[in-house]
Amino acid sequence: MESTRVDRWLWAVRMTKTRSDAAAACRGGHVRVNDRPAKAATSVSAGDEVRLRAHGLTKVVEVTRVIQKRVGAPEAAMCFIDRTPKPPPEALMPVARRDRGAGRPTKRDRRVLDKFRNNE
Repeated sequence: MESTRVDRWLWAVRMTKTRSDAAAACRGGHVRVNDRPAKAATSVSAGDEVRLRAHGLTKVVEVTRVIQKRVGAPEAAMCFIDRTPKPPPEALMPVARRDRGAGRPTKRDRRVLDKFRNNE
């Protein structure tokens, strides 16, 4: 059975931009293989579950094919099955934000905020 390092696989299937980014994610505790914290040298093989937390999102994928070299995006997408759960509907709603130091909201700003809050 074929296996490779998790940092190399994450880079090869384009889940991280560079291999050093994948290794840094492993060092930071953002990568888990089969629900165990993974170091960069942890082996992955077909059938393993890999969790990667990057950019505020957690991706859960199942390894279907092990590759050593970086390949094109369509071919890389065939190397894993995305099992990431759908985000809750509340997470999809935009959040009203004001620039820091913008002062008190104007009457028009308050009307827009009230309209936004009442349409939930």
